[in-house]
Amino acid sequence: MLAWKWGPALAAGNTIVMKTSEKTPLTALYVCRLAAEAGFPAGVINVLSGFGPTAGNAVSSHMDIRKVAFTGSTRAGKQVMAAAASSNLKKVSLELGGKSPSIVFADADLDRAVRSTSMGIFFNHGQCCCAGSRVFVHEDIYDEFVRRFREHARDIRVGDQLDDSTDHGPLVDGIQFHRVMGYIEKGKDEGATVEIGGERVGAEGYFVPPTVFSSVDDEMTIAQEEIFGPVACLLKFKTEDEVVKRANATEYGLAASVHTNDVKLASRMAARLEAGTVWINWLVIPRDKDNFGLGVRPFSSNTKVPFGGFKQSGSGRELGEEGLYEYTEVKSVIMVSCA
Repeated sequence: MLAWKWGPALAAGNTIVMKTSEKTPLTALYVCRLAAEAGFPAGVINVLSGFGPTAGNAVSSHMDIRKVAFTGSTRAGKQVMAAAASSNLKKVSLELGGKSPSIVFADADLDRAVRSTSMGIFFNHGQCCCAGSRVFVHEDIYDEFVRRFREHARDIRVGDQLDDSTDHGPLVDGIQFHRVMGYIEKGKDEGATVEIGGERVGAEGYFVPPTVFSSVDDEMTIAQEEIFGPVACLLKFKTEDEVVKRANATEYGLAASVHTNDVKLASRMAARLEAGTVWINWLVIPRDKDNFGLGVRPFSSNTKVPFGGFKQSGSGRELGEEGLYEYTEVKSVIMVSCA
């Protein structure tokens, strides 16, 4: 996230004030120190640590700042946009929440679909704005998909994140831990079936195992709200039209993935899904080690490809030419000959 914003902002000739997440300020402070050591002039890159209502609002409403790029929740994004509008009407780009669908058709390569959708939701312990938390599976392969997905989730190792043998460390803090566990309990209460996970790991720490729910319907809370944790909802569908309608029935529109060997079907789905990014047969988020069994290193974050959301997943784009333009202004100059 830091590089996605710093890179184009600096390339376009801007100075930067970065308000860090109050949960993870040290990374930005360290990179700022590296920039100083590399020879960046004083004042070009500035880091501000603090909380959203104070430090964040100060940035969004500051009269000398002319552009704000924000990544976070939809609720906070609306506050940033309001502060920007009520101050100096500064430019705003927002990369916000999501409830991304992964759609698996009956003709898909099932092993690849299982591995890919697993990585799509369990990457970074599910703490990812484009996490594919709603997995729609065709009824003809649903039971087999659930079985394979459950077994794949069982192999994900939870523990010390500094241990190279670990796949999943803890959630970011106690607040997020209790939020995720609350959603898991809500899923149980509303009648979804826990295929695996569903209970904390150990008596201490904020460890939540990969949790897989089957027998999920669209009205359940876990199928509607962004959880931001390692919780997958497996839903059954019958037809293309049905799954498009259900996948789009959300306030979000950040990303989606489609798994099929039918090129025409894939193209239709890419056009019909209301999402800023659609992956075909490849819900790919960079990961070290074995990429959840995919066997190769994926390339979802190609810096040439713009990324951003539809609807309440945000506005504007990051990466690519479009991302660079977010940090520029267009000026028209019309000259009549002076001779």
